[in-house]
Amino acid sequence: MPAQASEAQKTGAAPAEENQVGTGAEKMGAPAPPYQKSWLARHFSLLRRDRQAQKAGQLFSGLLALNVVFLGGAFICSMIFNNVAVTLGDVWILLAALKALSLLWLLYYATCTTRHTHAMLFRDPHAGSIWVRGSLVLFGSCAICLNVFRVGYDVSHIHCKSQLELIFPVIEIVFIGAQTWVLWKHCKDCVQVQTNFTRCGLMLTLATNLLLWVLAVTNDSMHREIKAELSALVENLSGNDTNTCVCLNATVCEVFQKGYLMLYPFSTEYCLICCAVLFVMWKNVGRRLAPHAGAHPGTPPFHLHGAIFGPLLGLLALVAGVCVFVLFQIEASGLAIARQYFILYYAFYVAVLPAMSLACLAGTAIHGLEERELDTLKNPTRSLDVVLLMGAALGQMGIAYFSIVAIVATRPHELLNRLILAYSLLIILQHIAQNLFIIEGLHRRPLWETAGKQEAELPRQGSLLELGQDLRRASLAYIHSYSHLNWKRRALKEICLFLILCNLTLWMMPAFGIRPEFENGLQKDFYGYRTWFTVVNFGLPLGVFYHMHSVGGLVEVYLEA
Repeated sequence: MPAQASEAQKTGAAPAEENQVGTGAEKMGAPAPPYQKSWLARHFSLLRRDRQAQKAGQLFSGLLALNVVFLGGAFICSMIFNNVAVTLGDVWILLAALKALSLLWLLYYATCTTRHTHAMLFRDPHAGSIWVRGSLVLFGSCAICLNVFRVGYDVSHIHCKSQLELIFPVIEIVFIGAQTWVLWKHCKDCVQVQTNFTRCGLMLTLATNLLLWVLAVTNDSMHREIKAELSALVENLSGNDTNTCVCLNATVCEVFQKGYLMLYPFSTEYCLICCAVLFVMWKNVGRRLAPHAGAHPGTPPFHLHGAIFGPLLGLLALVAGVCVFVLFQIEASGLAIARQYFILYYAFYVAVLPAMSLACLAGTAIHGLEERELDTLKNPTRSLDVVLLMGAALGQMGIAYFSIVAIVATRPHELLNRLILAYSLLIILQHIAQNLFIIEGLHRRPLWETAGKQEAELPRQGSLLELGQDLRRASLAYIHSYSHLNWKRRALKEICLFLILCNLTLWMMPAFGIRPEFENGLQKDFYGYRTWFTVVNFGLPLGVFYHMHSVGGLVEVYLEA
């Protein structure tokens, strides 16, 4: 044995430890030691541990958000049911603390985490589409303007209000500005460093936005204060003095009041969009994309492709909606809205919603006739799009069901109530049909991916002449199959364009201040002011978000058709 060892040292045999173990095992007939694993086993072991760590981080950060939401929800519910022990000021203090913590994390993430060497190895091409980021900036700007109007309103009442009330809207302005900037810049990130801390920060910020949305839905103190001030002005004009805090400059205060009431739904919209973007970022933390997934496929540009009837019908609905919107807004500027304007508003919806429902059902049937295969790849952004479509549809559907019960239980035979009943039933049908059409379209494989797959399957053997002929045949087949719009593709594009314009119309009307659900008085008298205020403020922003999100989904379906 010593002679063999010295000879092995001279000749340089067994240079690696694995070779020594393997040779010894072959000679002695003994199994390899248990601590020696193949490269494949070690690789899968590391992957398993990485997945377990990722799930543990997601679980811990999710529990953190759940506890923050429960704490804030307890404060808000206590303010509603026992406003003596827990006041609105206490809720504002809690939310100010959460906004300050979230703001510190956002600044740390933008200035420290993202500057690490290996922090941004991957970016999700499907996350943060241009319409999502555009909506984020639009609604964020409106939310900042809302708080500016609120500061102006509080300053005009500074003689009978606490100066501390000015701090809270200022904190919210800073928070909204910083959050909008960070989400616009980093919504596609797949962070690979400080993953647990990043997940907790994202969940804390998401919980803060969720609580801001809940408070905006349930808190009607500003609306009641404005209503009480208007009543006090009427009393003062009639010669009766009141103890209500009245603005010193009535003209300036009227501007602040109308601006606040008009922009109020945008604040809730902003919170919902931020929650969606933060959730996608949270799902992408630690995510590793395949090398080919980093490059976005060659999505074709937006062209009409000869579509005529869809845009024409959509523009007709848009023009009619703008006319109804202008007439209703002019009438709403007075003290009371005449009954015929409510009839005009609901008659417009009763005319448009059946056409949209039929278009969605026809599009779903055409999807069933197509030969495109389903896209079954895991895509967190698309999964979230489906969840948001289904969840946001519950807003207007909830208002519709509450309205149906109120009308059937009171006066179902009047003309206006019949229109409201028909509108409520049609809005439920339209939301279900549109969700089916959009979700079916999002799960179809795009045509350019199918063409790329055909090109990838071309034979690579043979002469250059044969290869050139194969390429020519594949190009001619692609032009014949995809460049020429067959009747199914043309019909899908017509339907998508019509639905895009109709959803823009239905988004515009409630987004810019038309709220006949609250103004007509029927449901408010049936359920009571506080209950119906909560129902409308819960459902109306979700309805606005639904139409905006549907436009984005329909654009994707149009491009992939």
